[in-house]
Amino acid sequence: MTLLTTWPDTGPELLIRRTSDPVEIAAALAPLGVRFERWPVRRDVPDDADTETVLAAYGPWIDRLSAEDAFTTVDVLGLRPDGDDPGHPAKARAAREKFLREHTHGDDEVRFFASGSGVFYLHIDGEVHAVLCERGDLLGVPRGTTHWFDMGTRPSFTAIRFFRQADGWAGDFTGSAIATLFPDHDAIVAGNAADGPPAV
Repeated sequence: MTLLTTWPDTGPELLIRRTSDPVEIAAALAPLGVRFERWPVRRDVPDDADTETVLAAYGPWIDRLSAEDAFTTVDVLGLRPDGDDPGHPAKARAAREKFLREHTHGDDEVRFFASGSGVFYLHIDGEVHAVLCERGDLLGVPRGTTHWFDMGTRPSFTAIRFFRQADGWAGDFTGSAIATLFPDHDAIVAGNAADGPPAV
């Protein structure tokens, strides 16, 4: 279940907002310049579908967004908890740790989750907004926005990525340890499942 949780950037002791309503999530993020929308879920696309299958399934939505926002490149990134490669656990850890520290990008970071989940933490105007994205969610983080991303200790997702610049995905790290103050992906997912639909 998609979830937006907002705290002061001093830590998670005070809860400012918690909602799983997609309309409320979009309305809360829009003033921050953050795009959130839901796309129809293609249930006929398996979680481990290859790039061509995912791109074909979501082609009309990809074309619409690319035309609206002048994206020049679209690709698919997929990670699964268990891989055949003996080095998979180490690669998964490295992938997670890469963007688990606060950073910015020179291009918008736009992701659509075709399966699985990930949490974007947006550090804006003295607040941290944790957006748990799941199947069907699209999130667009404006370039220059301080944030971090957590895919969990056992990454499992397929995401469509949109780019304007070939190197726009590269992170410029702030050096802040703020990410260590807040619940990680696994804690948010576990709490979300245990609590059921959150109160607004």
